[in-house]
Amino acid sequence: MNTITLAVPAASLSPIRRSYSYMALSPAALFLSVFFALPMGLMIGISFSQEEVGGFSVESYRRFFTDGLSVAGFCRTAVMSGLVAIAVTVLGYPVAYFLARSRSRWRAVVFALALAPELAGVVLRTYGWLIILEDRGFINDVLLDLGLISSPLPLSKNLFAVVVGLTHVVLPFGILSLMTSIQGIDESLERAAQMLGASRVSVVRHVIVPLSVPGIVSSLLLSFTMAASAYATPALLGGAGFKVLATMISEQVLFYVDWPFAAVMANALLLLMLVISFVGVRFEALHRIRRSGAGRTTA
Repeated sequence: MNTITLAVPAASLSPIRRSYSYMALSPAALFLSVFFALPMGLMIGISFSQEEVGGFSVESYRRFFTDGLSVAGFCRTAVMSGLVAIAVTVLGYPVAYFLARSRSRWRAVVFALALAPELAGVVLRTYGWLIILEDRGFINDVLLDLGLISSPLPLSKNLFAVVVGLTHVVLPFGILSLMTSIQGIDESLERAAQMLGASRVSVVRHVIVPLSVPGIVSSLLLSFTMAASAYATPALLGGAGFKVLATMISEQVLFYVDWPFAAVMANALLLLMLVISFVGVRFEALHRIRRSGAGRTTA
């Protein structure tokens, strides 16, 4: 019995495959267009409007760059977010390494403890830190009772308190990003380095850390963007004197009803996060190219 086989050229399948790919992406693209691109476009348009003029105006942008309070809030937001990103990555890396490599029964316990803060709301966790850090809080009361200090330490209503609170909020996300990256590293590379005489610290420094750069960059970017857009923690732990862009935007909308100026601040915040994300992505790409070049040279 003869069998007839129909050969379909591969070139004729490519348009069909492309159409299926576009169809698969269309729900996400539609969702992002309606709920992200469109609101961002409207916000950009609002930032160039002025009720007094009744049309196009750059007065809100001029006010933003000439007003010292707005520029200070922008710089304060960048510094706060950078400190939180560094703290989350540094504190989360040892925990992520333990979770990625450990086979002990304590792994499940540590994993649960790492994610436990997410079981409570951000406001509840922030109030917890407020009770600990305020002038008559737990830390100052203990130090005063022990006679180690004569007056309460300024632990709240400042940058330190906000960084501590945001680090606690964002830390689980940084641990997950780092753990995923470390799990993708072949364990045989660590064993090979140890067989060649490298210590455990040297293996982590020269093998694990360079190979986990994508996870480190992801942790830094995720922590930075989450901290920059946070509102509740800076408002509660920072107090009225600690102004960041998120709290300043809220004030402009709720109290001053100045939508154009609030839109300018929101655009500045978005631009800050986009620039930091671009720098992080470019750094990761350059690191990958440098690593692949070094691998070909070694080979």
